[in-house]
Amino acid sequence: MAEMQLLLPLISISSFALLAVLSDAFTRKTKEITYYVSLIGLIVTSITAIYAMALPANTSALTNPLDSISKGMVVFGGYTYFFDILFCLSAFMTILASRDYLTKAYTEYKEYYSLILFSVSGMMMIAHAGNLVMIFIGIETMSIPFYILTGFIRNRYRSVESALKYFLLGSFATGFLLYGMAMIYGATGTTDLALIPLKFKELTFNPTYLSIGIGLIIIGLSFKVAAFPFHQWAPDVYEGAPTVITGFMSTAGKAAALVGFIIIARALVPNVYFAAYSSRTAQSVQLVIAIISAATMLIGNISALVQKNIKRMLAYSSIAHAGYLLMGIVANNQHGLNGILFYSAAYLFMQIGAFIIISVLENAKADNLDLDNYKGLYKTHPYLAAMLAMFMFSLAGIPPMGGFFGKYYLFAAAIESGFVWLTIVAVISSIISVYFYIGLVLNMYFKENDGEEFPDVKGAYIISLLIATVGILVIGIYPSILMDIITGLW
Repeated sequence: MAEMQLLLPLISISSFALLAVLSDAFTRKTKEITYYVSLIGLIVTSITAIYAMALPANTSALTNPLDSISKGMVVFGGYTYFFDILFCLSAFMTILASRDYLTKAYTEYKEYYSLILFSVSGMMMIAHAGNLVMIFIGIETMSIPFYILTGFIRNRYRSVESALKYFLLGSFATGFLLYGMAMIYGATGTTDLALIPLKFKELTFNPTYLSIGIGLIIIGLSFKVAAFPFHQWAPDVYEGAPTVITGFMSTAGKAAALVGFIIIARALVPNVYFAAYSSRTAQSVQLVIAIISAATMLIGNISALVQKNIKRMLAYSSIAHAGYLLMGIVANNQHGLNGILFYSAAYLFMQIGAFIIISVLENAKADNLDLDNYKGLYKTHPYLAAMLAMFMFSLAGIPPMGGFFGKYYLFAAAIESGFVWLTIVAVISSIISVYFYIGLVLNMYFKENDGEEFPDVKGAYIISLLIATVGILVIGIYPSILMDIITGLW
């Protein structure tokens, strides 16, 4: 009974995803029903996650996972439910902003909403994974709807091209991930993340297979978070995908892949110290991820400098932010993990908020996406210009926005673990990013409009923008509120 209560969020999101699909068989107004079923499902799932988070941690399902119904495949804990809520909130904001966007593009089809729910269920599987197999299932359950959603606007060639590129490269990267997991199994004889550390203590594992497996898993997960040098797909895919879906993929999808990184790193990296040779191995893994993090930050921000399309600019910016988040993995300490959770929440608000505004201002032909189109925006849409400026300041890490404290916690964690050079690279990268973030703000407030016409602004998107704006301000002005919650999760 205790485990069933803890499983409620996963049961809820899966049930509502299936209900959204089956609604087509029972009503003619499928789009409306599916839309509301999806929103209700996300709200109910969030409530169940909050309820499960409040349950005592010393239940039998937590203390004896192998004796539970899931046999250790699914784990429970505060941080897992934190990400459940984060994923649901991201999907909720995306769906609210999607209906008018899809209507404007003449592509509001019922399967759109159920695909988002299925992708969220995959993300939640990753967060609750206690086994390498469950991580793989979760990643695929998340990724397959993403492939479809990327090419959802079928009357746009670029959208179809992006979907095909994403599918082919994503499948290729999945091969690396699966082979890496197979090598881990070959090295330890198990895929259970709770049992792998025991193999290290008993020194009953194959060090060669283990090293190869860790390397292949790093490659696979680096693709999922769009980290250098596996980032080239992101700008094209983010540009071609529906704008609201771009925001969803670059926030919730990235956070889900980071959870996979956290789970695997906690099981593998610290525990290799039990082996005689392993001090060098653990340090090598940290160094490799640190180099990937540094290169990701620099390449992402430098590439964003020369972009003229706002979606491509934010795509390269998203690559850079993956580098910032990887600093928490490199730190491999409690402050690093706390920083990842905090920054994931802050990044969700500022990134989705920015993409929602872009989707609102985008016309039916997918125009108004060049940076020059935003000249003088404050005169025609002052409120949207103010919110977009706020999101840009937060992405740049300017106080008192939430992005500033997210970077601060990650930088402090890296310094604490001895990676001062990585923090210096991160600071330099942040300074570079100020140029293109503030450049957009200058376009909106200090340059004259060249006669650009934006569509009328209306729809439920305003609720999503209010959530994003309030979220950025609250965790920026009162960061201790969110950090106290995060600290109590572990």
